[in-house]
Amino acid sequence: MTRSISVNGAAHPLPNDPRVSLLDFLRDGLRLTGTKKGCDHGQCGACTVIVNGIRINSCLTLAAMHEDDEVTTIEGLGTPDAPSPLQQAFLEHDGFQCGYCTPGQICSATALLDEIASNWPSDASGDLVGTLTLSDEEIRERMSGNLCRCGAYANIVAAIRDVAEQRT
Repeated sequence: MTRSISVNGAAHPLPNDPRVSLLDFLRDGLRLTGTKKGCDHGQCGACTVIVNGIRINSCLTLAAMHEDDEVTTIEGLGTPDAPSPLQQAFLEHDGFQCGYCTPGQICSATALLDEIASNWPSDASGDLVGTLTLSDEEIRERMSGNLCRCGAYANIVAAIRDVAEQRT
């Protein structure tokens, strides 16, 4: 029986080596190089992907742990001809400079918007029971695991806020 993982809607056999990280499987095994290897210690967020609707650092987990899971990478969110709303907003708000962290930022922001839609509170949420409002403080708290060495944070927050406002 072949063990598999779904990546961007397509099934792929898992690697035979159980020591392969999800990050290395995506980059080296599937050649999906949008997901970046930054620190390889879960501290920078450059490797952020979405697994079953939850954002994770792909450098901190083994591919073998994700049998039958649905993984979405930056390549699964949009294309150059049809970017996702967040990808378009990052362009419009200049939410990147060097661009290295951008795939992880966009994957994280995509999950952030789904968290808000599902009413998941964060440490910055003022009300843990009522409907959440997406303030800049809330965005910064939820994006705190994604670092940008270039310092494009204000533009990243503006891009996320713009897409959140379009959804309501």
